[in-house]
This record gives sequence, C-alpha cells and structure tokens, in this order.
Amino acid sequence: MSSDVVALVSGGLDSTTLVYWLSQQGLGVLPLLLDYGQHCARTEYETATRVLPTDIACRIRPLDISAIYAGSPSRLITEADLWTERVSSADMYLPYRNLLFLSVAAAFAQSHGIGRVYTAFINSNHALEIDCSSAFFDRLGEMLADYGGVKIEMPFREFSKHEVARLAADLGVPIGLTYSCQISASTPCGACPNCVERLEALDALVRDASGRP
Repeated sequence: MSSDVVALVSGGLDSTTLVYWLSQQGLGVLPLLLDYGQHCARTEYETATRVLPTDIACRIRPLDISAIYAGSPSRLITEADLWTERVSSADMYLPYRNLLFLSVAAAFAQSHGIGRVYTAFINSNHALEIDCSSAFFDRLGEMLADYGGVKIEMPFREFSKHEVARLAADLGVPIGLTYSCQISASTPCGACPNCVERLEALDALVRDASGRP
C-alpha cells in the first residue's frame, strides 16, 4: 500500500476514528506512534494494533523519542499509585509536548516524501491549554508548511468528543477496544480528563441510540 498521509495514532478513540475516516476517503495511511516515555506506551501500541484496520495496523511505525522526557515528574511519564496518590491536571504537564509531536511527525513525513500529517486533536477542555489552542496550531501549521512543505491537518478540530464517538459508530470503529486513559496503563481510571470526556461522550451516544434526552 502506498502512503498518502502520516497519521499520529495512540489507540485512543479520536486517533482510531481518524484512521478509519482517512481510510474511507481512500487515502493510504502510514500510522506513526510516538513513544515519548509515557508509562502507557506499550498499552498504546498493543491497542493500536488491535483497533486499527488490519491492513493499516500492520504498518504502524513506533518512534522512540523517550529520552527527551526521561526523568520528568509528569504523571504521564511516571505512573501514579491511584490507591495512595492524588493526581491533578497540572501533574500531567509536559513542556512543549504538542510542538514536539507535530514537529517530529512533520520531519518524519518529509523524510518519507509525504506532504500531509493528520492528527485527531478535538475541541475539548484541553483547548484551554496554550499548546492546544487554535492560535498555537494555526501558527505552527503555517511554519511547518512554509519551511518544510508539510501540511498539518486536523479534521476533527471543531468536533466534540460526542461527535467523534458518533462518527466512530457510523464508521464501525471498535470503540470498546480503544484506550484513552492518561493515568493508568492497565485499567482506565475513570477520572482523568480523557476518561471523563470519553465516558460522557459514550453516555451521550447511548442516549442518541435510545432516543432519550
């Protein structure tokens, strides 16, 4: 299969739905999974191999950039003991994370002769963070396109998690097999921002199906 686009994947609901959507468009997808030292890196990889379409899952390219955050106190890097430790959103901060992800993905894409990188960022509570804002993504996208010719595409940028879940259902994404928890690498915690958004979206999806308000 030829590769038309690079897609950042993690085994989560959003990025998995993105790959199914790109595949439906008839695009050849080269999935890129970044290992930045996150404690759930293995879970993300194993999940992605299960949930992506078979012809795409076999092409996943894991990329190790974990040395950058080695020693970081972030709870994305060092897994918390949820029985004894409290974790706040501030505890999950990683400096320049989205700048790093998109720059690495753009460099990878250009090195493989690919002109577009797709990522599944959505309009969520994370949009309040500086490196998740529309202004940040617009400026970074312009710079990468101007200086390297790689275009960053975010087709779900204005979507809510509920809208992504609805699209996932329409596309036949195995929603129940995706994994989005930021805190636990084995069992979803149900309390981190990703888990909360996911649970609310799936609840709304069930209400849609049942016709309940």
